[in-house]
Amino acid sequence: MSAVFKQVIENIVNLSSDEKALIAHCLISSLEVKYDDSVDQAWAELAQQRFSELESGLVKGVSWNEIKDKIRQKSA
Repeated sequence: MSAVFKQVIENIVNLSSDEKALIAHCLISSLEVKYDDSVDQAWAELAQQRFSELESGLVKGVSWNEIKDKIRQKSA
């Protein structure tokens, strides 16, 4: 355990609720990963492919009710 971490933990009781919330926000924000544009691009390409398959008749869409019925049948 680092000295800085130990100092924060020991002094946390002296902070106001607003200060604790700000520290929590800063900690959580520091954990966020960098945004990857390639992920959005991959999803967009997949969505376009699936849409094209539906439009061409290569695949048939399934209603939400059909999906729910299949799930119920499997869990019964």
